[in-house]
Amino acid sequence: MTTTENRTVSGALDLRVGDLVEVRGKAEILATLDGKGELDELPFMPEMLVFCGRRMRVSKVAHKVCDNIARTGLHRMERAVHLTDARCDGSGHGGCQNACQLFWKEAWLRRFDPDEPAAPVAVQVPAGRALLPLVVAAATMTPGTDGTVRYSCQATEMKRAAPAALPVRDLGQYVQDVRTGNAGVAATLRAFLVVLFNRLQVVSTRVLPRSLWFRGGTRWGFLQGQVRSGRTPTGELGLRTGELVRIKSKAEIEATLNGDLLNRGMGFDPEMSRFCGRTARVQRRVDRVIDEKTGRMLTMKYPCIVLDGVVCEGVFSGSCPRAFVSFWREIWLERIEEPVG
Repeated sequence: MTTTENRTVSGALDLRVGDLVEVRGKAEILATLDGKGELDELPFMPEMLVFCGRRMRVSKVAHKVCDNIARTGLHRMERAVHLTDARCDGSGHGGCQNACQLFWKEAWLRRFDPDEPAAPVAVQVPAGRALLPLVVAAATMTPGTDGTVRYSCQATEMKRAAPAALPVRDLGQYVQDVRTGNAGVAATLRAFLVVLFNRLQVVSTRVLPRSLWFRGGTRWGFLQGQVRSGRTPTGELGLRTGELVRIKSKAEIEATLNGDLLNRGMGFDPEMSRFCGRTARVQRRVDRVIDEKTGRMLTMKYPCIVLDGVVCEGVFSGSCPRAFVSFWREIWLERIEEPVG
């Protein structure tokens, strides 16, 4: 590839929410990847191949991402976006059901004139190189000491792809939220204030006596698990896809959580509490997910539920655009009757 072509592939597109883009062809994407199938440490995964050549809209600009591995807050991401209806289906990673939003580097996309057909771009790649074998091989790591398969994906490699922490005081991130269309001014201001409040809560628990902690030093949302000893309760409804449920109240769910806001190992967070009392339809059941810390496939002893359209909206987490799918224990839900008509 010539220097001019390389600048064309990797040049900034300055994308905003709602922009229409075309995912580049396999040869063009291959030309951007290193020997590990990555660009700027971000893997291009087998599940992304099906989108090559498609025209799609930008749903969010991924200029920042929350650290779901070490829980160190927001990190900076460079020249990446999320596309509408482009989630990982796990087909290249052992059937993982996390359904993570895919990250797309701008170098893997192009703008185009909607009124004209896209002209194919000739890209020269080294002989013997092909995209499918490269990304399939990169989807697994060296097996663990017990011989179990370990997977590599965008989620497991996120700390490498976005190593720079994004401090609360970096106001530029909030300006970019508004400029890119990720969030409005009011929503951005609210997100900033929540992040600032949570930071003050952390500091207060370190320097003040417990008697002076506000609301027990809890983060915004003020969740407090009520199970002080023993195992947390469980319950089964046998929910099926399409059934209508109501998410229980915050108090009812807190009664099923321990001090770490866990129910049988599954967390309930403030972002999820925003949906308490709402109704939604069951989208699917989940029992296999990749552990982002280790890359191992985890099989849940107690399958959980995914609800249609219920994802993390980043309201209490600095407007993070990652939009994780929320997992719900059946004990947190109640089946309701279908409305007449």
